[in-house]
Amino acid sequence: MRALAEFSIEPSDSGGGTLVFSGPMVVSSLGVIDSKLRAISEPVAEIDVSAVERMDTVGAWTVWRLSQQLDAKIVNCREEAERLIEAISKTDDNRESVRAPRLPLLTRVPDEVGTIVIGLAKGWLQVVGFLGQVVIAAGMMLRHPRRFRGKALVHQMELVGVNALGIVGLMSFLVGIVIAQQGAVQLQQFGAEIYTVNLVGRLTLRELGILMTAIMVAGRSGSAFAAQLGTMKLTEEVDAMRTIGVSPTEALVIPRIAATMVMLPLLGIYSSFLGIIGGAVLASLALGIPFFTFLSRIQEVVPLHDVFVGLVKGPVFGLIVAVAGCYQGMQVKTNAEEVGGRTTSAVVMAIFMVIVLDAVFAIFFTKIGWG
Repeated sequence: MRALAEFSIEPSDSGGGTLVFSGPMVVSSLGVIDSKLRAISEPVAEIDVSAVERMDTVGAWTVWRLSQQLDAKIVNCREEAERLIEAISKTDDNRESVRAPRLPLLTRVPDEVGTIVIGLAKGWLQVVGFLGQVVIAAGMMLRHPRRFRGKALVHQMELVGVNALGIVGLMSFLVGIVIAQQGAVQLQQFGAEIYTVNLVGRLTLRELGILMTAIMVAGRSGSAFAAQLGTMKLTEEVDAMRTIGVSPTEALVIPRIAATMVMLPLLGIYSSFLGIIGGAVLASLALGIPFFTFLSRIQEVVPLHDVFVGLVKGPVFGLIVAVAGCYQGMQVKTNAEEVGGRTTSAVVMAIFMVIVLDAVFAIFFTKIGWG
């Protein structure tokens, strides 16, 4: 017959009774006495477990719960049982701390805002440190050109640039159509639909061509950089490279940054060209402006410095996109879920910085007379 746990309450000289357990205090033997234990109303000062034969986690939790409920001290505990009860007490403390009431609103809001600001400041310091590592690695490769990985650069240029021609071209063509159509609708009110050429040409070459391309590359290649490097961090490939004396910055980061800085201006030119083509198609179909007349007038109404503005932005936007993706990927430490979070952060960070820098460029070029 299976042994059951038993208990009794014995008088104590120190005042209050002593709750004495005996038998095995395991999950299979506690069910019979559980309701009786919960109904105890007598004052108890101590809980004696010296006669307990075996104790599992359920038994330890029962003793700990009773000690808290009756405000009693646990005595005569064997070593194994003591370890179990101590572990249960720590778990219970953690649970209570999680359920602790939140701070008042006037205290909680400044505290959370301060935490976010400090986190952002630390993040930007880490980005600056990462840029420093990239600059040092680039300097080392300039001193020792044989360390530069040409094949990796060509491979990344193919992934960033050549493979993106389809989606970037289609997007730019459709954006050109939209700009021409919306502009023509407004300009027709004044009989000035011929100026649709000016609108499409300048807006595409100066702003939208390179900006939309940078956003597309951030979503396509920046996220890929973060996911690739983050996965390599999880699988300890990056640590293995360091072990054999290969710099991860030189082997993984520099080729991606260089490829993006080279290909983004070229993709920007390609995007602007297809945007103009899209505007010319819409103008020939809806406005009666011949296709080649539209293209020839582009050369007359778009100043050359608009082309230079787009070209200057390209490498800077490429640097931002690549650094954001590589930095977030190299920050992965724990699990696969963090890879997804870092990938999202890379895209958000890159797009935000690209738009901020585009606004800075707009102000700067206006100040120097290239507005």
